[in-house]
Amino acid sequence: MTESLTVRDNRTGTEYEIPIVDGTIKAAELGQIKASDPVSGEEGAGLAVYDPGFVNTASCRSSVTYIDGDKGILEYRGYPIEQLAESSTFLEVAYLLVHGELPTKEQYDAWVHEVTFHTYVHENIKEFMQGFRYDAHPMGMLMASVGAMSTFYPDARDIHDADNRHLQVVRMIAKMPTLGAWSFRHAQGKPYIYPDNELSYTANFLSMLFKMSEPTYAADERLVKALDTLFILHADHEQNASANAVRSVGSTQVDPYSAVAAGVGALFGPLHGGANEAVLRMLKRIGSIENVPAFIEGVKAGNERLMGFGHRVYKNYDPRAKIIKRTCDEVFEVTGVNPLLKIAQELERIALEDEYFVKRRLYPNVDFYSGLIYEALQFPPEFFTVLFAIGRTPGWLAQWLELTTDKEQKIARPKQIYTGARGLDFVPSAQRWA
Repeated sequence: MTESLTVRDNRTGTEYEIPIVDGTIKAAELGQIKASDPVSGEEGAGLAVYDPGFVNTASCRSSVTYIDGDKGILEYRGYPIEQLAESSTFLEVAYLLVHGELPTKEQYDAWVHEVTFHTYVHENIKEFMQGFRYDAHPMGMLMASVGAMSTFYPDARDIHDADNRHLQVVRMIAKMPTLGAWSFRHAQGKPYIYPDNELSYTANFLSMLFKMSEPTYAADERLVKALDTLFILHADHEQNASANAVRSVGSTQVDPYSAVAAGVGALFGPLHGGANEAVLRMLKRIGSIENVPAFIEGVKAGNERLMGFGHRVYKNYDPRAKIIKRTCDEVFEVTGVNPLLKIAQELERIALEDEYFVKRRLYPNVDFYSGLIYEALQFPPEFFTVLFAIGRTPGWLAQWLELTTDKEQKIARPKQIYTGARGLDFVPSAQRWA
């Protein structure tokens, strides 16, 4: 039996049979449903779907990331996030996202070598970044420098060549930590540190962030592992705002640097990448465990906002939040316990037991504990989103690669519902102003 949807247009009495494929109908199928204008008798335009924010509209087919929000499941290419965070590395996960499968030993070694080989950026990019004001926001610097890379690699515009696409993917994954670290050093007025290719991907990033006069920066391996885990957790998250931005801009067949710069710009927004900073502000404002009950009552009364709880996709405990909660313990072994942790734990305990929050299925999300880790690692709040962007880069690129080879994809061009005036007669300025 063919799966289909029968739609009856009550304006005309006509019925339409619309095929259902993979639990969806094609929006274009609704365009055949038309009715005549009752005044003019002219046939009107076909039906369209009005869906601000794409709440229930699929824009693509993808095999990159699977999410079941009701069950709290997140998988990259079919592999559970819990297993990847526990047993994999960020570069192996990046390979998985980009290539669609886990690497062999030979493939992994070649991949790591490729990425390591491309960590340096052109000296002109360094000069470009040094031209920013002393107080430039690091995300603004990152967005601009990623976009600027398209001028250094004009061959990136040949997006139909598979080898060329691969080279740009490697370049971007390799250079993002360099650009991110330099935006961090810029804000502190410190000299930029070049990559140390004897170090691992994440250890090298920490070196570029914190190295001073010592010959080699040796980061604590527990901190390296914790940051690597956070990168894995942020690596992709289906069709979120920034992935959608990458795909939308990429649909014009522009180079990948310009498309990813659009993703960085989307992530810059406080509703997307800045949520963990908002959690920190909330915890600091609560101030102590004793103030948590009063804050909870304020949330119920609508006078306070509970940041870091709830998610548009997850209606269960965000699987990434559980992993980050465990990672906190490993980080605080090195840095000492963040005094805000006890407030966060008490807030979570009450919220998970209170009927008000349970009924609304408000569970901690990935942002609830990540800010505590970033602060313990001595990152300023404005840098949190840069860390997010570095981790998300393989996901953006995997989405872009999928887009470029998808024959069903077209240039993004949403419909609109026009609500303005029509048929006005223009009056020349000499008459309007007389």
